[in-house]
Amino acid sequence: MKSSCDSSCENVDESAYIRRRNNVTVRGQGERTLMLAHGFGCDQKMWRFLIPRLERHYTLVLFDYVGSGNSDTSAFDVERYARLEGYAQDILDICEALSLKDVTLIGHSVSSIIGLIACETAPERFSRLVMIAPSPSFQNHPPDYYGGFEQEDLQDLLDLMDMNYIDWANYLAPLVMDKQNGDTLVNELSDSFCSIDPVAAKTFAQATFTADYRHILPDTPCPTLIVQSKHDALAPQHIGHYMHDVMPQSTLLMIDTVGHCPHMSHPRQVLDAVLDFLPQ
Repeated sequence: MKSSCDSSCENVDESAYIRRRNNVTVRGQGERTLMLAHGFGCDQKMWRFLIPRLERHYTLVLFDYVGSGNSDTSAFDVERYARLEGYAQDILDICEALSLKDVTLIGHSVSSIIGLIACETAPERFSRLVMIAPSPSFQNHPPDYYGGFEQEDLQDLLDLMDMNYIDWANYLAPLVMDKQNGDTLVNELSDSFCSIDPVAAKTFAQATFTADYRHILPDTPCPTLIVQSKHDALAPQHIGHYMHDVMPQSTLLMIDTVGHCPHMSHPRQVLDAVLDFLPQ
């Protein structure tokens, strides 16, 4: 039989392991907690333009998914991370390790859907959800839904990763960031793509671009803000309208920005949107 001390030590060890595994960073000292979940090919540094203002009033929890950023890549498991549920489990593990409740989860791109999976799995952990440039499916499903890409286009994109990883990164980065936002941000995103282990990147890409989570949208358990760029090659305006129509308790805000990463290219507009949505 294990003593209470043994159990306590195991919990501490597990918490420390998860913090290390996901490179968890906690900033700020506010009563309310915001958890920031980065998108595919990125890491927690992509939130840096929002952090100075947010940490004045909130406790911020930042992290890297296993396989991304400065996470412990030895913990990457292809079977676990072949589906978005595996990344949602990272979020839930961090919530457990930090004893988080009443969290506002802010997710970018695919992390909007990953965050929704986490919210539906453990609704007691989360009070609000912010989706920045979300899409429940990047693939077209005519006649009811157009995600922007045919299945063949997405498969070509995935095949390019296998053939020439650098060319793939250099092709995708300007599509995501949009060159109108300047070479600096485009190059940063391309470098971020290239810094990920290719196996982890291919696994995450496959899970991201072939996923279809339209069916979970009506089950959204908490108030949700959808922030959509007016000009986004990966998540066009009609996707935001589609999500808003089927998601209860949702608010749609279309901001006059270009590209799929407005939290980097237009941080002031995203900050204003987030702060207006959060309880005062």
